[in-house]
Amino acid sequence: MKPGKADLGMMTNTGTLIKNAQPARLEIDHIRVRYGERIVLEDISFQVPHGHRIAVVGPNGAGKSTLFKAMVGLIPLSQGKILIHGRPLGDHRDCVAYVPQREEIDWKFPVTVADVVMMSRFGRYRGFRQPGRIDRDAVLRSLEELGMADMADRSIGDLSGGQQQRVFIARALAQEPHILLMDEPFAGVDVSTQEATLGLLDVLREKQVTVLVSTHDLELAANRFDQVLLLNQRLIAYGPAPDVFSTEHLRKAFSGQILQINGSIVVDQCCPPEEHTHPAEAAHL
Repeated sequence: MKPGKADLGMMTNTGTLIKNAQPARLEIDHIRVRYGERIVLEDISFQVPHGHRIAVVGPNGAGKSTLFKAMVGLIPLSQGKILIHGRPLGDHRDCVAYVPQREEIDWKFPVTVADVVMMSRFGRYRGFRQPGRIDRDAVLRSLEELGMADMADRSIGDLSGGQQQRVFIARALAQEPHILLMDEPFAGVDVSTQEATLGLLDVLREKQVTVLVSTHDLELAANRFDQVLLLNQRLIAYGPAPDVFSTEHLRKAFSGQILQINGSIVVDQCCPPEEHTHPAEAAHL
């Protein structure tokens, strides 16, 4: 069932389809994530109304990727809870789709474009099952939306960076999620891929799919998103861009990376510290 305004359904982990469920309302409640003794996220709380588009902004090492991975269950919480539709994380099937950063993927894995997108359909069913017509139609429809249908039989490793990004977005779409998380989708891609992704976000808004996108582009975050979440291990600010991007908030989030040029605040992220990756976070095809 494709997410929509009237016919949205939700699959619980008991296999029960809840008819006419409301689009996802996301609640993050005082979560903490640690890697060993090191705290990466501390006491993060926020709520996202269904269908909203949120930009997640902060320096490298702020915990943006960690937040997304916690929201899909790739890494455990040390404290707090995540609720979707008012139900705990893990109590839904394929409700949240995740597009990781490109550098986290093993592009040498021998698999075709169509195979990659089809993988998003497997979580819907218990046990072994061959993909059916509905699955193949969902895969083709998603590839067509991203302009990649003619490359369905190509090896994923033979594609350009922008094309690979489109394939992974298509995979997320084929999952037919209520919530879409995209980690730095605009980094290192061409203009056409960026515009295609932004156009897709407009389509998802019409379907009331909740979208969170991490980005370093403050101008893009301010102009193309409903709200901005500014993060640096703790939640610095969350709300409309003019309120979030105050000088005080930016200095607190970016510290020494803030420059003031001709009266304007500029974030210099030339050489920020890298966010550490825990082995459990590794993204797979």
